[in-house]
Amino acid sequence: MFRRRFLLLFACFAMLLACHSVEAKKKPPLHPINLNTATSEQLQEVPGIGPATADKILKMRKSYGAFQSVDDLRAIKGIGPKRIEKMRKYLTVAKPSAKPDPKTSAKAPPAAAKPSP
Repeated sequence: MFRRRFLLLFACFAMLLACHSVEAKKKPPLHPINLNTATSEQLQEVPGIGPATADKILKMRKSYGAFQSVDDLRAIKGIGPKRIEKMRKYLTVAKPSAKPDPKTSAKAPPAAAKPSP
């Protein structure tokens, strides 16, 4: 009887540890994620951003345009000052790169072939 309870308790403890390791903190990105160009998957690399928050960020970007600063995230319900401070070092805001105008961008001439001796 004691042995059976011990095994049951041990099994419960092992399952608890397994669940905790699954919920362990995710590894932060190696470089800051640009709020103006990131995909949902890239945003989810940031600690504190899950699928629902990433979707809210993308919807806000689509509706209101490019973010001017990381602090613009405060307009999203559920993101407050403490949460932004935890995420700030993993986020950046840069203007989306404009595609070069083919009419005004000069192409470099092809390299001349060197004659063989």
